[in-house]
Parts: sequence; C-alpha cells; structure tokens
Amino acid sequence: MMSTEFDYLGDAKSSKLFDLVLQLATDLHVTRQRLRAVEALLVRGGQLDGDAVDGFTATPAEQPAFNADRDGLQARLLRILTEDGPAEHPLRNQWEAAIETRSR
Repeated sequence: MMSTEFDYLGDAKSSKLFDLVLQLATDLHVTRQRLRAVEALLVRGGQLDGDAVDGFTATPAEQPAFNADRDGLQARLLRILTEDGPAEHPLRNQWEAAIETRSR
C-alpha cells in the first residue's frame, strides 16, 4: 500500500508512474548539465572537437560499462514502480526478501 503522502493523483498506480517520470526528469536534467559542462571544458581545452561526441562509438572493451550503466538505470526506474510500503521505508519488504534469499 502506498503512503498517501506521495499519492499525487488519487490513484496509487498513476502516482507511481508520476514518481517514475519525476525521477527520469531529474536524472536527465542532472546528466545533461554535467555532460554539457564536460564537453565545454574539453572543447575549450582543445582535447575535443565540438562534434566528436555525436560521432562516438564505444569499443568492445568499453561497451560493457555502457551496458552496465543502462541496466542500472533501468533497475532503479523499475524499482520505483514495484516498491511498496510506507514512504519512510518503501523498499522494506523487498530488502527483507533480498536478505532472506542471500542467507539461504
């Protein structure tokens, strides 16, 4: 059961989806700002041409790190949709299940 504290839309499923959208928007904003800063610093320092990022292709050695980042993001976002419990500790049930599984 979702806490009414975060029940923005009067429907638990819709509110979870709204939480997901807010999390995505926040993550995207922070990432875009940091990326712009890094690109600007590299271009200013002459280490990067202005359009080099657009043409980037990961090497086979680099690809696992890119895949791990993508998978981690997806897991965090899906957790928002699947968590339950009160707002103070919404993932308590999932945490206790994970501990129980590991202790077997």
